[in-house]
Amino acid sequence: MIPGAGPDTPLQLSFVSVRHGAGAVGAGVLVAERLVLTCAHVVNSALGRDRFTQDTPGHGDTVTLRLPHVAAARDLSARVVREMWVPPRARAAGRDPVEPGRVPYHGDLAVLELTDAPPEGAEPAPFLQHNYAGEVIALWASGNPLPTLRAVPRVSAPPWIALDVLGGAQVTEGFSGGPLWDRERQAVVGLVAAVHRPPETAAPGSQPPTMYAISVPAIEAELPALPPSAVPTARRGVQQLLTALERVLRGREAVLACEERLAARLGRPSAGPAADLDRLVGLAASVRRGLPELLDLVRDYEPPAAAAPYDLHPRPSPYGTRDDWERLRRAARTVRPGEYLTTRQRRDLSGLLAHCTRTDPRTLLERVLPHAPELPAVTGLADAMDALEGFGAATGAPVPPLLQGVVRISVEERAAGPYPAEDLDAWVERVAARSGVDEAAVSQFRADVEAAAAPVRAAAPGRPAAAPAALAPRVQVELLPTPTGRRFTYQIWTFADGQSHRLALVRDTEAGSEQVVDDIRRVLRTEVREDPETALVEYFLPSAWLGLDVDSWESPDSDEDGPFAPGITRRVVVRTAERSRESYAGWKQRTAALPHAKRLVLDDRHTDRKVARAQLEVHRDAGTVIVCCAPNHHGTLLRQCVQAGVHTVLWHRAEHGEHIAQDLLALVEGADHTEVPEVVRLERAKAMAEPESAGHHGRRLSLLYDAPDHRPPQLAPDAWVLTQP
Repeated sequence: MIPGAGPDTPLQLSFVSVRHGAGAVGAGVLVAERLVLTCAHVVNSALGRDRFTQDTPGHGDTVTLRLPHVAAARDLSARVVREMWVPPRARAAGRDPVEPGRVPYHGDLAVLELTDAPPEGAEPAPFLQHNYAGEVIALWASGNPLPTLRAVPRVSAPPWIALDVLGGAQVTEGFSGGPLWDRERQAVVGLVAAVHRPPETAAPGSQPPTMYAISVPAIEAELPALPPSAVPTARRGVQQLLTALERVLRGREAVLACEERLAARLGRPSAGPAADLDRLVGLAASVRRGLPELLDLVRDYEPPAAAAPYDLHPRPSPYGTRDDWERLRRAARTVRPGEYLTTRQRRDLSGLLAHCTRTDPRTLLERVLPHAPELPAVTGLADAMDALEGFGAATGAPVPPLLQGVVRISVEERAAGPYPAEDLDAWVERVAARSGVDEAAVSQFRADVEAAAAPVRAAAPGRPAAAPAALAPRVQVELLPTPTGRRFTYQIWTFADGQSHRLALVRDTEAGSEQVVDDIRRVLRTEVREDPETALVEYFLPSAWLGLDVDSWESPDSDEDGPFAPGITRRVVVRTAERSRESYAGWKQRTAALPHAKRLVLDDRHTDRKVARAQLEVHRDAGTVIVCCAPNHHGTLLRQCVQAGVHTVLWHRAEHGEHIAQDLLALVEGADHTEVPEVVRLERAKAMAEPESAGHHGRRLSLLYDAPDHRPPQLAPDAWVLTQP
């Protein structure tokens, strides 16, 4: 039975149940007329093999499938497409087996080909890249809507997306391989791969299960032979595109030829003699990266040598006038604003970016988009390129942001040698020429970037050039406490100058604070080059646990180095894992007010939540707040500060009173917000260095720090997203 039109109809028409015997073991999604995309471990389960087996199934191995929303009782047979079998592996390169229980891993994709035509009504699913603003759903293997999971993306950790499951749902086996569906955007945004459930000892609802999905860019990178996926039907700009095409692509023969070539390139059936402009545009607009492919083909189309004498609109050149082409490109960007490159161009660029190690993606976005009100969260250069592809060229800027970004990367990477910088330059030259971007404009932009990147020459002869400032390395710990607050599961990320974020360690089993600190020390030793500044350790905590004394944790005195106390030898700050839209708006307002911001003290007079919130509303320009009240009220005031968007909160965990408030005010007086973490670290060290001074305010001093160079999570209750400064 084909369901009536509804918000999930495209999902239902493409949802596939993968079966073993009489039951479902996983799911998949129809991506072409006879092709089903799923996880390799689901196929292994359906064939009765170990889930992480890497050997390609044989030609005689058939998998039983059903399309439960189209033909619920009909079994279909399918075989693995050998060139599109990508079994699970531990690392990005090689074929090392996956350790049980370790996430994330790579690969785990398979494409099945139906032996017969699918049931009538089945349609391939549309695909788009995920974003962090919307809720997504996943269906259980049977396709039954009752156990549907709701989730929000938390962090992109290529090749996976981590999502928090909403509503206290119980996650069971059987979601793997299924499409992750974005209802608002009407598209599949990933493939469910794994789930991490809270430990059995955790209180119900204390922490949501984490679901992991393989992202669309990762699917495209792992399966280059997969035909381009469909996209949600476009409406806006289609008429503009038709009008622009009529001026560039004239004559029935031209339309037929381009439609046939485009269908072959996209792996779709051609309409043959029935093709016309409407079908041509419909084909291009219905497939991911179909419009860039169309523009590329139209550019290469060679019309007859001479126009007919009765042609009322003779073509001035083989490709129409420059104005005609500009109009066509603008119309294509209106229909698909996030697509600039063809599939081949995007894959070539991704291959080159994999060799780039000197460029920080966040800094790159800030330089290319200096006036953007809000930069997207990115986790690597490929991620940054996807973000830049969605931005059109600003008025008066002849080089689009995407090409600007690649030029900047090539300039920075050239210091490491000719490769991949020279290949990036060649890629820019080819793409610019095929996109109508003036070669002289690209050359001038590259010269300007190179001039700006050159070391500043000293005024006096012989004086050495100034070295560029380096970003302090960071270790970021996503900490999930158990209800007692004494055991934790966590993930540790690293970020250093010239590198992107990297997931360094995952601890899925509960551990104590000493184990957390030991793991931080291990990551510092093996993953972070601490030069020229000492690393900054950031603990991300749910708002209910902001009072956890992570800054005083240390490892046991059990080795030749003695105990390791990050709060003394490293700058340790607390960050919040939760921000609402309202609090993020407040954060931006306080950022704008920083040049003249004042300090605010919240003491015993403000422990009532309404009073505290009123104080924060009155002082909306306060960027730093001193919390000085009895410890049992700290949690209330800290949550009020977070909700109001405060950047910096300083407090003493044990003492309070007017003298402490004055000490802490004096401590930050005259200090720029960027200097506060180091000021606090030194005070902690001074207190430790003076054991006879038991009342030194540096003891148990704590800092919540979400200042502008730390860019807090953008939206919540969407869970937090790691971001570069």
